[in-house]
Amino acid sequence: MRETITAALKAATKAREMQRVSTLRLVSAAIKDRDIAARRREPERRTDAELLELFAKMIKQREESQKIYADAGRTELAEQEGAEADIIREFLPKQLSDADMAKAIDDAIAETGASGMRDMGKVMGVLKGRYAGQMDFGKASGAVKAKLG
Repeated sequence: MRETITAALKAATKAREMQRVSTLRLVSAAIKDRDIAARRREPERRTDAELLELFAKMIKQREESQKIYADAGRTELAEQEGAEADIIREFLPKQLSDADMAKAIDDAIAETGASGMRDMGKVMGVLKGRYAGQMDFGKASGAVKAKLG
């Protein structure tokens, strides 16, 4: 994942795509920050699943900023935030459809033997382990609650 981002940054720099260069530098800096913060706890580097989680968080931040800027009438800033989110989204795997997400939730519930709300953490742990970056876990959490509740 890191090599992919580095290669994309080099290509964007050569092509003089300044918006893309800026966004990819932000992504690289966020990865390095995460590595440095985690170094105290665990010496190994972050896994791709953790990086996908980081990317999803960065996209969500940009989408929230985009909405705030749009509501305030700052369309140029809203467009910039949207463009950054699109660039980061390129590095995420394909998102699961609603039907695939429902099947994944059913499979996780069956695998963990979950029978009530007290087992929700187990189900969400399985989903996060398998589908990092592929599903909206806020939406999945609501679906799990509905099935277990």
